[in-house]
Amino acid sequence: MSIQVALLGTGTMGSGMARNLRKAGFPLTVYNRTREKAEQLTETGAEVADTPALAVAGAAVVISMLADDDASREAWLGVHGALPAMQAGAVVIECGTVSPKWVQELHQEAEARGLRMMDAPVTGSRPQANAGELTFLAGADQATLDAMRPILESMGKAILHVGPVGSGAELKLINNFLCGVQVASFAEALVWIERSELDRTQALEFLKTGAAGSGIFKAMSERMTAGTYEVNFMLRLMEKDMRYAQQAAATTQTTLTTAACSNKLFERAEAAGYGERDMSAVVEVLRSKDEA
Repeated sequence: MSIQVALLGTGTMGSGMARNLRKAGFPLTVYNRTREKAEQLTETGAEVADTPALAVAGAAVVISMLADDDASREAWLGVHGALPAMQAGAVVIECGTVSPKWVQELHQEAEARGLRMMDAPVTGSRPQANAGELTFLAGADQATLDAMRPILESMGKAILHVGPVGSGAELKLINNFLCGVQVASFAEALVWIERSELDRTQALEFLKTGAAGSGIFKAMSERMTAGTYEVNFMLRLMEKDMRYAQQAAATTQTTLTTAACSNKLFERAEAAGYGERDMSAVVEVLRSKDEA
């Protein structure tokens, strides 16, 4: 492939995405605030830039996979930001889980500079990013999506066109809101089981295969009982997503009562020092003696 691509953000998700872009043959320049996390990608043939502006030089497509609105804003519009350095006609792809409000602001800034844009947040975590099996929730006009399809397909297994720019961000927050509530409720259920006279293994097998079972239920069962908390989805990012979900829902006069309650548990876990661990570590604040 001869389309020059730049990728901003090579963390838990971005590193796998970068590797799959290179496997597909796309010339790639990467940027990460902590340069060491990007330098490992030089073995794939990717170039590493010191600033977002340098990363996008000559790029026809620029992808952002960053943690939140603030990090995305800094990369696109901050000092040495990417957007002012992009060539006219290039395409902005925002893949991070950010707020619909910020996506719309970025879209306006991109259009004012003669750039096209789509938002394409992903479902999946580290294993899916590494395997090229992400699902993209695409908010875009049809022409832009069609042009970007080969790039997205190199990193994912499915592309769902959910509407105009901003639609992807909204559906992603709905998805993560539902996931966050399940993680929090399962943590409470697990601690209840552990403090009862029930056999934990038997109880979990019953629940996983019953009406309450789900994909995230199964994953949390494995991670919370193992207690290792290697990051697949960082806890502090789930806390952020639950906040963003409440803010976005409020613009439609919808109150996410369960999100507000569940996020109190993620906030406590982050305050207790689990923010950089997998979101399944939320169970530890319930297991602590202070909770008993």
